[in-house]
Amino acid sequence: MFGIVRPCTHRLSEGLKTEWMAHLCGLCLALRADHGQFARVVTNYDGLIVSVLTEAQVERSAEQRRTAGPCPLRSMRTAPVARGEGARLAAAVSLVLASAKVRDHVADRDGLLKRRPVAAAARRVAAGWDRAGARTGAELGFDTALLVDAVDRQTGIESLAGPGTSLLTVTEPTETATAAAFAHTAVLAGRPQNAAPLAEAGRLFGRLAHLLDAVEDREADAASGAWNPLTATGTPLTEARRLCDDALHGVRLAMRDAEFTDAALAHVLLVHELRRSVDRAFGSTACSHQTGGAPSGAFGPPPGNPYAPSGPPGPPLPPRNRRGLIAGCLVWAGLACTCQMCCAGSFNDPWSGQEREGLCHKGDCCDWCEGCGEGCSCCGNCCSCCESCDCGCDC
Repeated sequence: MFGIVRPCTHRLSEGLKTEWMAHLCGLCLALRADHGQFARVVTNYDGLIVSVLTEAQVERSAEQRRTAGPCPLRSMRTAPVARGEGARLAAAVSLVLASAKVRDHVADRDGLLKRRPVAAAARRVAAGWDRAGARTGAELGFDTALLVDAVDRQTGIESLAGPGTSLLTVTEPTETATAAAFAHTAVLAGRPQNAAPLAEAGRLFGRLAHLLDAVEDREADAASGAWNPLTATGTPLTEARRLCDDALHGVRLAMRDAEFTDAALAHVLLVHELRRSVDRAFGSTACSHQTGGAPSGAFGPPPGNPYAPSGPPGPPLPPRNRRGLIAGCLVWAGLACTCQMCCAGSFNDPWSGQEREGLCHKGDCCDWCEGCGEGCSCCGNCCSCCESCDCGCDC
């Protein structure tokens, strides 16, 4: 799994968590349905945003969901998953951009890709993904040649970049590709007036994706001698952070200009979680608009344990159906092999079905949902606030 928008499930309400998982699983199953089992390896956190944006612009209907069968990543339980043109567009875009990522690693001679036979096999896989993405894109009226052209131009731009070259010159192909994908969600949703603002949001999202990848890989690229845009152009981290903050502001404004039927999940991912992605990449835990480097006021947790029980005890929970020893062991093996038990989120206990913390949940998770900011009238907890209001916040 890759992508820059990786929300901690503790910051999502139950409703938004269910919706987010529906789009993630919908992308995975759309890849399988259109392109085979192996294509599911390109499932990524950022691709599902295309599916989220498409659905956010249309009226909700029962046809947008179907019940998927058991999956190891869901503790072998069924779940509602997104389906339709949004999921298929997300699959097509994910294939083409994953192909670009593979070719980029081949060009950089990363790891096993230094060996010619492995690099040749990777190129064949990437070419197959390009063709598969083009087929699905054509069925949806989306020309993936825009993405392929942007990817092809990237290598030439990087070869010419040097000290003094603007970072925005290097990020332009990625911006063009993501702008096209975001704008086409408006076409699929039948809202052509949204194409321009969503193209702008997509362009800035692509800039952030490229810059954050460069920031996170900076030290590893320096150690391995791989090409990195920050190092190649001599751009300091302070300038990269400024560009990221400007892009965050632009995405927020573009989202306000678009018309949505239900923007709750899209708002959380592209406003709040995208900002967290920037903070995470730069090693900052404070809001980017605050000074002093430490959160305060509504953005800080209150004293004490925010999850401590309060008030009279509620009614007893209904008993859960427990799996047997053998079935539970099989599910446990699936969770372990797919790394779900090691993730920063949560998983369902293989035997009891109760929600458990991932083994790494303390490494990249908050213990308190931050407030939406002073601009939101129902603030105090983003987990409930952003599901019921448009926020309009500047946090």
